Amino acid sequence: MSVSTEAAAVTRVLVVDDHEVLATSLAHVLDAEPDLVTVGVAGSLERARALIPTCAPGVILLDHRLPDGDGADAIGELLALRPSAQVVMLTASAADHVLVKALEAGASGFVSKTRSLAELTSAVRAAAAGEAVISPELLARLLPRLHRSGRPRANDLTEREREVLGLLSGGLSNAAIAAELTVSVHTVRNHIANLSAKLGAHSKLEALSIAVRDGLLPGV
Repeated sequence: MSVSTEAAAVTRVLVVDDHEVLATSLAHVLDAEPDLVTVGVAGSLERARALIPTCAPGVILLDHRLPDGDGADAIGELLALRPSAQVVMLTASAADHVLVKALEAGASGFVSKTRSLAELTSAVRAAAAGEAVISPELLARLLPRLHRSGRPRANDLTEREREVLGLLSGGLSNAAIAAELTVSVHTVRNHIANLSAKLGAHSKLEALSIAVRDGLLPGV
């Protein structure tokens, strides 16, 4: 049982980046960690699409600019191949409209290529744990830029789920939300899982995106 528990705790990562030096360096760093393993390296979206069904990644590190397309445009397609995966976009100097597009498509967050390799691995762990990989400052900047549907919809979110959504919009982590509501982190994760399922979201950020577009967070 201890072997299966240990195996289950290992996060499988697919690196999608055409910068060979960065991709190889990141793969080596991931493989050196006991809880992370690189299950594939793809230099194009075509290669990523071919690898995902067989390598079954838990986290996809996805470059913004690839030889055969825009990473943000491909997020929906990649998640369709592996709905349980978390997508973290690797960015250099992506404009806000690109980040908004990625957020709306289901990205779990963003990490700059200028960050250290240790910070990149921390971002992988955060995404695997269901956290949003984004600074509160960037989140506050992007949320008002989301495309609104103009049609607030009837929904079955509970008051507590709405409360959790509001705290998420402030950039709070699961632990911070748990402290704010005086509940366990496990309870917060359940609330997020439930509201995400109701909204049809793959990630916290996509749940926030849908909530803003559908008028569930009128103060944003």
